[in-house]
Amino acid sequence: MTEKEKSHAGLLYQPGDPALAADRDVTVQKLYDYNRLHPLDREARQAAIRGLLGKVGENCVVEQPLFCTYGYNTTVGDNFFLNVNGKLMDSGKITIGNNVFIAPNVCIVTEEHAMDTERRLAGLEYTHPVTIGDNVWICTGAIVLPGVTIGADSVVGAGSVVTKDIPPHSLAVGNPCRVIRSV
Repeated sequence: MTEKEKSHAGLLYQPGDPALAADRDVTVQKLYDYNRLHPLDREARQAAIRGLLGKVGENCVVEQPLFCTYGYNTTVGDNFFLNVNGKLMDSGKITIGNNVFIAPNVCIVTEEHAMDTERRLAGLEYTHPVTIGDNVWICTGAIVLPGVTIGADSVVGAGSVVTKDIPPHSLAVGNPCRVIRSV
């Protein structure tokens, strides 16, 4: 298996692999170009996002600046909005549904380092996919950790740290994030 295949399979892999490093270099250039586009040049921004992310639905708005690891591991549905300072740490898959609104300074992470010191010092890590269902709103400053699924029609409160799955139709808040009621 390649290091990329190991990553997508949730196996311990080496992110310093030359092929992955080359992919990240391409992404860094695409992000540099995207983040320097004029904010009102909507056509150029739309074309750049389609060239950066793995799949982009209709009516997709991604405000600048944007940060991501690869871009191609992230897919977003229709009517997607990501506000300023979005961070998509997508060494693993990030799948986002339709009608999802993500507020400023939200970070979605798929990577985690090895727990044992020897492997961690060797630079090894795992990825765990993140899935966000349809009609979700993630409020300002939330952090979504590896392996989490946020169910459809849910709201994640500002500043929340999402460490576990959030069921559909839930309002979840806090650190760690927990469901406080149905919506």
